[in-house]
Amino acid sequence: MQAGLRHLRTARAKEVLNFNIRMENNTQKTTQTGKTGGSKALVSGRTAGGAREGDRSFIPRRGSSQRGGPAGGQKGGGNRPPFRGGARKGGPGGAEGRSRRGSGGPRRERVRPEFEQRVVNIRRVTRVVAGGRRFNFSVVMILGDRKGTVGVGIGKAGDTALAIEKATKDAKKNMIKVPLTKNMSIPHQVRAKYSSSLVEISPAPGGGLVAGSSVRNVLELAGVTDVMSKIHSRSRNRLNNARVAIKALKQLKRAVAVALPAAAVDPTVGEDVVAQPAFE
Repeated sequence: MQAGLRHLRTARAKEVLNFNIRMENNTQKTTQTGKTGGSKALVSGRTAGGAREGDRSFIPRRGSSQRGGPAGGQKGGGNRPPFRGGARKGGPGGAEGRSRRGSGGPRRERVRPEFEQRVVNIRRVTRVVAGGRRFNFSVVMILGDRKGTVGVGIGKAGDTALAIEKATKDAKKNMIKVPLTKNMSIPHQVRAKYSSSLVEISPAPGGGLVAGSSVRNVLELAGVTDVMSKIHSRSRNRLNNARVAIKALKQLKRAVAVALPAAAVDPTVGEDVVAQPAFE
């Protein structure tokens, strides 16, 4: 093993010596124009690589930080690009850069979107063909403004971003307007069935929003509060649960006070019957 190390050191020393000889020849060519002394300095002193001639124990390393090294930090260092973002004058991260960035006009307010969107479900669908497998993505999206407008859409594409965009467009096409009360609740109880999903939504004054699965997402984005919903089916399909909630909200009717005719008088009391609410 020692013989192998000795052979490796000898080979590296030969490389260093050949490099020094080439550097000396190049220097002698430049001294022919009248400048002398460069070659003598190379012969008598340290060579450009930082080693003495005949000193085989010293082997320069690549990337050393010595003077004249390929990656040295002193004179003759490598061609490293200047540090971008430092604290130099006028740099992107310097004092002037920060002052210019902060001395602008008022900040631009972020434009809030018209509808708040929420992704309910993302599925990857695999189709087996002759050449292998092909993947598609199915996205279920719910859009709403929390003011009584809500919609459910579905999009399918080979890319997730494109599927979300399609689902957003589909939800905007299927928007509905929910008739809400002054307390942002529903006027009466509703019950609906879609596919295998069965849901019941009833008003609950002061109870907040009690719902689960994607029915809660639909009611939240519609702005409905103080209601209680119950999914009577065992379906866990979020798309069907969202659509059955939309179907139930479509059945809501706005409450209107309707007075009976003046001829309808209670003979025992002698007063008009109290007006009762009806739904239009």
